[in-house]
Amino acid sequence: MTTKIIMDTDPGIDDAAAMTMAINSPELDVKLITAVAGNVTVDKTTANVLKIVHFFGKDKEIPVAEGAKAPLIKHFEDAARIHGESGMEGYDFGTDYGKPINKTAVEALHDAIMAEDSVVLVPTGSYTNIALLFKEYPEVKSHISKIVAMGGSISGGNMTSAAEFNVFTDPHAAEIMYKSGVPIVTVGLDVTLKALLTNDSLNKLKDMNETGKMLYGLISHYNDMSGGANGRPMHDVNTIFYLLHPEAFTTKKMWIDIQTDGPAIGCMVGDIRGAYHDGKTNAEVCVDIDADFFNKWFVDQVSKMK
Repeated sequence: MTTKIIMDTDPGIDDAAAMTMAINSPELDVKLITAVAGNVTVDKTTANVLKIVHFFGKDKEIPVAEGAKAPLIKHFEDAARIHGESGMEGYDFGTDYGKPINKTAVEALHDAIMAEDSVVLVPTGSYTNIALLFKEYPEVKSHISKIVAMGGSISGGNMTSAAEFNVFTDPHAAEIMYKSGVPIVTVGLDVTLKALLTNDSLNKLKDMNETGKMLYGLISHYNDMSGGANGRPMHDVNTIFYLLHPEAFTTKKMWIDIQTDGPAIGCMVGDIRGAYHDGKTNAEVCVDIDADFFNKWFVDQVSKMK
């Protein structure tokens, strides 16, 4: 059986790789992809989603909708310094890649979710669209089996010492999502900085096929060097890897709170002892990962793509 998923994303190079894996996985049925401001502005993230969908010839199968232009409250701060001015530097996708559907992301999310008995939501950017959806259409929650979200960290950040980019970008949206009551799997820096795509794995992609060439071009222009000389972190790809291979992850259930102001804004605080919320939990946090398996899986998947 296939798992029906909806992606909400802000491509971004690792987002592009995540979409690539999801679109080409026979175990996943991508019903909709929505874009949000994050790594670059929302007009660019929307264009980048369209580029990936068109690259794989899925224009008629996977609708794309444009979403929020800015966080709910906080000032918008992009990551063009990491992903390049367009958000997806390193490969020429051309200019004929279509347009988004004539619905806002929130409208499209509502309609796509309500059309299914159960769907998995996969946000890999800031959670602004998700927060707006839950505020306007709370009835969708009963149709979402779980959220597998890239973002956050219980061990340190990449925007500040406390905050990871996706949560930092819109902490108020993250707070709404974590208080929604929908089951959440947190795929944060605790694992994504361990599952580095090694230089050896990256070099294998270059002459593998056109998909490999595309990914090699993008990843080679990816300025996230938080993995040091050992490789590049494919943060968002880990959400798809989790959906397909949860056995590769070690997780821990806990209550997550989000800091929404002050110098620690965007910090994800995990009640790791279960001491402050009467034993209740609202997330299953990924805390470890089989990095060797991740690399093997990534390369194997790309080798099968046409």
